[in-house]
Amino acid sequence: MKLRHFLLIGLVTFGSLINAQEIKKNSIEVTGVAEMEVEPDEIIFNVGIKGDNKNQLADNEKLLFETLKSNGVKNEDIKFKSMYQNLYSKTAKFTKSFQFKVNAKTNVSKLFEDLNQKWITTLNISEVKNTKIADFRKTVKINALKAAKAKADYLLESIGKKAGTPLEIVEIEDYMSDTVVPMAYKSARLSNVQLETADAGIDFSFDNIENIKLKYSIKTKYEIL
Repeated sequence: MKLRHFLLIGLVTFGSLINAQEIKKNSIEVTGVAEMEVEPDEIIFNVGIKGDNKNQLADNEKLLFETLKSNGVKNEDIKFKSMYQNLYSKTAKFTKSFQFKVNAKTNVSKLFEDLNQKWITTLNISEVKNTKIADFRKTVKINALKAAKAKADYLLESIGKKAGTPLEIVEIEDYMSDTVVPMAYKSARLSNVQLETADAGIDFSFDNIENIKLKYSIKTKYEIL
């Protein structure tokens, strides 16, 4: 029984020594950063319509769907959001809001012109997206990890050392890079504003939209050899 206890104590002590040696390994900690700009290929709009009564509202809803369809928007890309009845309003007693999606093939300027109607209450941008954004995020994160390794290599090379086994890899949270923010047009007067209706002479095309900016940081720790 005593021999068994001694063996167990010996194993625990040996294991502790190994852990201690691992902790005492010389290491270098670096952070790699990578960025990428991605062109948007999808815009999601919010649109509101009005009517003095339910029948007029239904007619205007039909006109909305016809207008969107004529501009290449599919029915499955139009979603109902809300409906509201204001008993105290002298105008627009009934309102309804929808969300619809367009792609890079859509002539947004023409769409805005067609939606410049009295029964349209609001027209604004909800989101800007790229349909392959998940793949681009992976690429940026990989590039950030590669940048961290390259940094460790050239720093250690300057003192005659080199990076060994990676001991730790941590992705640093960057909330902005994971969020596709509402669209900002390149024109300063259009950035971060609500677009009520089409303004003549303004380019609302995809070419006039700011790119989506991705940025990720990876913190790493390498053994020094």
